[in-house]
Amino acid sequence: MSQRKTSKTASSNGRTVIDEAKMSALQQYRDTEGHFSLVRYARLPSAETISLCSTPCFRNFRLADLVTIMNGVCGSLSVLMSAKYLVSNDPDYLWSALLLPVGGLMFDFMDGKIARWRKESSMLGQELDSLADLISFGVAPALLAFVVGLRTYLDQVVLTAFICCGIARLARFNATVALVPKDTTGKSKYFEGLPIPSSLALVSALMYWTKMGWIEGQEGLPFGTVTLWGKQGGDGDIHLVTFVFGAWAAAMISKTLHVPKL
Repeated sequence: MSQRKTSKTASSNGRTVIDEAKMSALQQYRDTEGHFSLVRYARLPSAETISLCSTPCFRNFRLADLVTIMNGVCGSLSVLMSAKYLVSNDPDYLWSALLLPVGGLMFDFMDGKIARWRKESSMLGQELDSLADLISFGVAPALLAFVVGLRTYLDQVVLTAFICCGIARLARFNATVALVPKDTTGKSKYFEGLPIPSSLALVSALMYWTKMGWIEGQEGLPFGTVTLWGKQGGDGDIHLVTFVFGAWAAAMISKTLHVPKL
């Protein structure tokens, strides 16, 4: 019984240290004034606090966060290039929209490596990473699918579900990452469900279709459509390839699908 009490006390003390570290960092946000206070470094806690704290809670901003934002920049530009293509029908804009998420993936890889290299962590890092990933690997691919031809009513319903599953997947990751088994270096052994950057496989397919001319306004998407209800050409139409996006969305939020980390 005494060992259990000791364990609970140690655990409680650890949570107290973590909570105090978080509150200290949040106090820095509130006390720091000025237009660019976000990039100002907060005072680091003690080495003991660093060793106990398992969440990013030490600095207001770090170099890796800037790299993460570049991921968001790539995703945002992809969305704008897709819109520009719809307005102008210039294929250069479409190709830019298709390639920019790949740039986002490069920045997504780099931010983690930079954080480990500099041995830095921040309250912003995890949230920034999820928000940037949502744009680059959730919103941008869904809009690209719409641009190349998935434009029926049911297509749009599935693409909306794809984005929402991406949101749910990222939120679950942030909330449960501490529960995933880790190796000796502290790195998670696997992902629960498909990680959202895997959507670049779908973007790669869209690139191939674009190259082959299998897009709206040219030869049309492969495999055509099926009518689930009503007349052909109505709200009951859906492209067969849309089911791939639906399956991908389901795989992202799966709890039983474990994808090993490389």
